[in-house]
Amino acid sequence: MLKILDRYIIKKYLTTFFFVVLIFTLIAVVIDFSEKIDDLIQDEIPTNSIFTEYYLPFIPYINGLLWPLYALIATIFFTSRMAYNSEIISMMGGGMNFYRLAMPYMLSAAVIAGLHLWGNHYLIPEGNKNRTLFENTYVWKNNFDSKTKNIHLFLDENSKMYARRYSRRDTVCYDFTLETFEDNQLVSKLFSPRAEWKGKTGRWHIKNYRIREYDGVNERLISGKKIDTLLNFTPADIERRDNLKEAMTTPELRVFVRRERERGAANFEKYEVELHRRSAEPFTIFILTLIGLAVASRKVRGGMGLHLALGAGLGGMYIFLSKFSTTFSTNAGLPPAIGVWIPNLIFMVVTILLILRAQK
Repeated sequence: MLKILDRYIIKKYLTTFFFVVLIFTLIAVVIDFSEKIDDLIQDEIPTNSIFTEYYLPFIPYINGLLWPLYALIATIFFTSRMAYNSEIISMMGGGMNFYRLAMPYMLSAAVIAGLHLWGNHYLIPEGNKNRTLFENTYVWKNNFDSKTKNIHLFLDENSKMYARRYSRRDTVCYDFTLETFEDNQLVSKLFSPRAEWKGKTGRWHIKNYRIREYDGVNERLISGKKIDTLLNFTPADIERRDNLKEAMTTPELRVFVRRERERGAANFEKYEVELHRRSAEPFTIFILTLIGLAVASRKVRGGMGLHLALGAGLGGMYIFLSKFSTTFSTNAGLPPAIGVWIPNLIFMVVTILLILRAQK
C-alpha cells in the first residue's frame, strides 16, 4: 500500500509534470503559429479548421516528442525544491533509503510512460492523419520523399517494375519496364517509353509497348500501340510525403514496413526507426526520472539552478545521441532497433553511475 510520503511524492511529480507540459505546449503553439501565420493567412483558412484540424492534433504530437524531457525537468524541479527545504534529508534520516525513495518516482513514471506508449502507438498517429493532411494541403505543399529517377519496385513475388524517370506533375513513368517471373525464371518482359496513370479508372495506360516472352531457348515478340492494364502499384507508392510515417498507427506501420520489404523498396529504414522509437521513448521516461532524482536529491550550494543546468545538459546530450544514432540507422546501415535503443542503453549506464554516487 502507498504510504503518505509515497502519495506526497506522486502528487508532486504528476502536478509538476503536467504544469511543465502546459507551459511548453503554450510556447510550442505560439512558435509554430508564428512560423506558419503567412501560409495560413495567404490561403484564407477558416479559424475553426486551423484549431480542429491542425492545432488540436498538433498538441499531442509535439508533446509526444518531448515527454521524456518534460519528465526530466519536472523531476529535477520538484526534487530540488524538496532537497533545498531539507525534506530529502528528513526522509533519509527517518530510515528511508534511496531505493525506497525512488519507488514513488517509478510509479509516477510508469503512469506517464503508459500514457506515452498508448499515445505513440495509437492516439497521436490517428490525430496526425488530420494534421499531416492540413500541412500537406496548406503548408508543406511540395514536401515529398519520392524518387524521380531509376525507380525499382517489386509488385509481388513474381513481378518487378522499373522506370528510368517519373514525372510527379503528370504521373507518367518514362522508359517503363515490367518483368514477370515463374520459379525464379524470367518469362516475360514488357518495354514502353511511357506509362501514364489514369486515376479515374485506376489503370496504367501503356503506349508503344513491346513484350518479349521467353520459353526456354524460344522467344516471342509482341508489340502494340497502347494497352490499359491494372498493376499492383499506384503513384502513391512513388509519391510519398515525408510525414507519412507520422500518420500511421503501429499496426498500419508494421503492415507498411512488411510490404515495403517484400517489394524491395529502398529507404524504408526510417519507417522501422519510427516503429522502434514509439516503444523506446516511453522507456526513456524511467531512465531520465532516475537521473533527475540522482542529480537533484543532494542539497548543494547552487540549489535548483545548478540542478536544472545539469538536467538541461544531460537532456541535450540525450537528444544529440538520439539523433546521431537514428541518422546512422537511416543512412549508414545500422539496424534500426539498435540505433533507436543505443541512447537508452548508454544513459542506463549513466543512470547507474549517478545512483551509485547519489546521496544515500
